[in-house]
Amino acid sequence: MARGAIPLSLALLGLASAQTPVGTETHPKLTTYRCTVAGGCTEATNYVVLDSLAHSVHQVNSTAGCGDWGNPPNATACPTKEACATNCIQEGLNDYSTVGITTTGASLRMQMLVNNVSVSPRIYLLDDTEEKYEMVKFTGLEFTFDVDATKLPCGMNSALYLSEMEAEGGKNELNQGGAARGTGYCDAQCYTTPFINGVGNLDGAGACCNEMDIWEANARSQQIAPHPCNESGVYLCSGDACGRDGVCDKNGCGWNPYRLDQKDYYGQGNSFDVDTTKPFTVVTQFPVNNSTGKLDEIVRIYVQNGVIVRSETVAKEGLPAVDSITDPYCTASGASAFTRLGALEAMGDAMTRGMVVALSIWWSSDGGMTWLDGLSQGAGPCADSEDLPENILKVEPEPEVTFSNLKWGEIGSTFGATSAPAARYRRRI
Repeated sequence: MARGAIPLSLALLGLASAQTPVGTETHPKLTTYRCTVAGGCTEATNYVVLDSLAHSVHQVNSTAGCGDWGNPPNATACPTKEACATNCIQEGLNDYSTVGITTTGASLRMQMLVNNVSVSPRIYLLDDTEEKYEMVKFTGLEFTFDVDATKLPCGMNSALYLSEMEAEGGKNELNQGGAARGTGYCDAQCYTTPFINGVGNLDGAGACCNEMDIWEANARSQQIAPHPCNESGVYLCSGDACGRDGVCDKNGCGWNPYRLDQKDYYGQGNSFDVDTTKPFTVVTQFPVNNSTGKLDEIVRIYVQNGVIVRSETVAKEGLPAVDSITDPYCTASGASAFTRLGALEAMGDAMTRGMVVALSIWWSSDGGMTWLDGLSQGAGPCADSEDLPENILKVEPEPEVTFSNLKWGEIGSTFGATSAPAARYRRRI
C-alpha cells in the first residue's frame, strides 16, 4: 500500500506528468553501496528524482493544468495522446528542498511539510547516468538501510518500496522526459492517473505492477508486505481487473509485529526490542530455494547499538511458528489474493526482472492510516483520532524521516554487529 498520495496543495493545481519537459532539472545526488561477503561494501553513485505528478505541469501558454490524480487527463488539453504531448509541458525542478528533499552524502532527508505546506514527496532512485532508474534485483540478496523515525508519530507513513516500473520510465516520442523527469509510476493498487508511462491515459485505465513494500512505518508501528501481480511490468487494467479480485494483490501479505501480538517488539523507548527514539538499521533478506532458485522467504532483521534484533517466532493461534514471511504463513494469515496471484514465487520473479526503489513520506487526510498503526484494527497502539493530520501536527509540527546508507548485495554482506545470526545466512533447501 506504500504510495504517498499526491498532496492536496498540488492536486488542486491540476498537476500531472507531462510529455514535453522544459527547463533544467537538478537531481540530488545520493551515495549508495554494493556489497559482497568477501570484499565488503564499495561506494556507488545514484540520484533521486521527484515523481512526475509533483512537478509543475501546465498547458502551453496557460496556467491551467492537464489533469489530476485519480482521473483521466483534461479532455480539452488531451483529446488525443499526441495532443497531450503537444499541449502539456512539465517544468524542471532545480531546488529539491522546496519539495522536502535534501541529500548529504549517503543520507536522504524527506519532509512532510515545507513552510507549513504539505509537499508529501515521492521519489525514485536513478542510476549514475541520471537518465534511467536503478533497476535493483534483490532475489537471493539482502537490502539494508539506516532510518531515523523519531519525528514520525501515529498517522505518518515513511515508505521505502519496490515498483516494477520500466527502466526508462516509458520514455518515447510522446514522453520525452522519461525517468529523468519521474515518469512511469505504477504499483499494486492500480491507481488511475492522467498519464501512464508519460502518455495520456485517455481511457482512464489503472496503472498496475508488482510492488514489494520493504518498509512502511512510523515510530509506533511498521509493516513489510509483498504485493504480487499476475502480469509482469506495467499493466493497464480496467473494470473488475483493477479491483480486489483483479490482477494485483492490493492488501499484500503483511508482517506487522503488533498484529502478531508482539506488542513490545517495536516502539518508543528502551522497553521495546527496537527503540524508535534512536536511529536503527533495517535489514531485509530475500533468500532463495537452492533447488528452484525461487524466492523462498522474506527475512527481517534489525541492528541497533551494534546488536542484532531478530524477528520473533510467531506464537499467535492459527499461524505457523515461523520468524519470516513464507507462503504457509501468508495462507494461514488469510492473504488469499497473495496466494492466488503467485505468492512468493511471483514476487521473487519480479525482483529478478528488476524493480525501482521508491521512497515517500505521507499521511492520509481522512485519518486512514489505521491499517498501519490503529488500535481499532489491531495494527498498532494508536487511537484512530491520532491519525488525523491536525492531531499529528500537535505531536510533531515538522514530520520527517531520514534514510541513509542504502546497501545491497550478498546475504550477510551489508551490515555488521556484535552478535551475528550466522545460521540465518544459509539458504534453505
